[in-house]
Amino acid sequence: IHYFFILRNSSLCPYFNQPMQTSRATLGVPAPGNEDLVNLPPPQQKIVAAVYKFRDQTGQYKPSANGANWSTAITQGTTTILLKSLEESGWFSPIERENLGNLLNERKIIRSTRAEAEAITGKREPILPGLLFAGIILEGGIISYDANVVTGGAGLRYFGAGGSGQYREDKVTVYLRAISTSTGEILKTVYTSKTILSQAIDFGIFRYVKFKRLLEAETGFTYNEPSEIAVKEAIDKAVQSLVIEGIQAGYWKLKNNDDLEHPIIQSYYQEREEVQSVNIHGQKMENRRGLVGVSAAAGLMQYKGDYSNPAIKPMGEIGIRASTNRNIAFDSRIGRGTIAAQENFSQAINYGEANINYSLFPKLRYTPYVQLGAGVLVRGNNIEDFFNDLKSNGWHPYVKAGVGMEYMLLNRLGIDLSLSSSYMFNDRLDGIERGRFNDYFYTGKVGINLYFGLYK
Repeated sequence: IHYFFILRNSSLCPYFNQPMQTSRATLGVPAPGNEDLVNLPPPQQKIVAAVYKFRDQTGQYKPSANGANWSTAITQGTTTILLKSLEESGWFSPIERENLGNLLNERKIIRSTRAEAEAITGKREPILPGLLFAGIILEGGIISYDANVVTGGAGLRYFGAGGSGQYREDKVTVYLRAISTSTGEILKTVYTSKTILSQAIDFGIFRYVKFKRLLEAETGFTYNEPSEIAVKEAIDKAVQSLVIEGIQAGYWKLKNNDDLEHPIIQSYYQEREEVQSVNIHGQKMENRRGLVGVSAAAGLMQYKGDYSNPAIKPMGEIGIRASTNRNIAFDSRIGRGTIAAQENFSQAINYGEANINYSLFPKLRYTPYVQLGAGVLVRGNNIEDFFNDLKSNGWHPYVKAGVGMEYMLLNRLGIDLSLSSSYMFNDRLDGIERGRFNDYFYTGKVGINLYFGLYK
């Protein structure tokens, strides 16, 4: 689950379009992305297509926190939506097959009426034309509706004033296949998916401004993306995909062969390549980090030991990195910093350490990671103090644990933010041995990682 606060211009539209009165019926709003379907280059010849049944195959009902809910999660009229998309594409001549019984009954009535008229008048009535037969049958349906794929939110309240936001994403998936009526061969199968966003944002204040004077105010809105529009968008995309895939396979042809370079077709090919490296949340997964890298970082260090009132002091370090597989990386670092208290204590330290890092999302542009390591430090403000500390058994080993976040600005170049805690094996770091716990220190830093060589 990801938590963050969603606040976009489009999210605020419902707040500034609050209904104050009833509205009249209007034409249906086109689904987002519909322009790619209606602006496809024209075909050499339209394809006669039949759709017998294209419906919800999930059998799911709307989620409810208050007992059973027998309303379906998505619209049951997807056959009608598909027929509309086929018409809008300009590539198909859809024929009626969903309610074929009604059509045949009506044709029987026409024949019977004409036969009666011919018997009465003796004038020959025209023969009823035959029904069109389809070159292809389109089958499939909505095969998946996943609720709460991503949920989250955030809020802040201070002295009775603040706000909060929550969001939820569902996902609907559509499969569509074209079947040859002459051979029964499945020519092409495509599938598309669309997320459905729901969000709620509220602001409020509740506080006493004077004695016996209470101020209370609140506002907010909830927005639910219409599931019917989301289904229409997914079906539009499926029809567009079927047309372009059929062109590439040679099942149907463009009116003008030069239209193979049409921006909509080329954009589809590019999207098809990119989607191969995209996860279920639409995030692009790519190998951006090399096998070997160097790093440099600067930050702050806070000592925790036997002196009171610890101070925060600067530090810096450099290091090298090596990756073994997609999730694990090793690094070794050398650095220098200062541990100090507000009064009576300040000591420069020099350290070297080795760490193992486990990245949660190694192929995303950003990845949180956890870090475990160990090292040794030597005290010394200058070279002479450094060697004197070594001679007096001044090695101070420690273990380390931390968390961090790496964001790749470019391939092979990343920004690294981390926070760690280092715990000493002895209590001699500050020269005083007192208390139940050994000395330790916190480190927070910002660094740059530069990778070389082959990607992982």
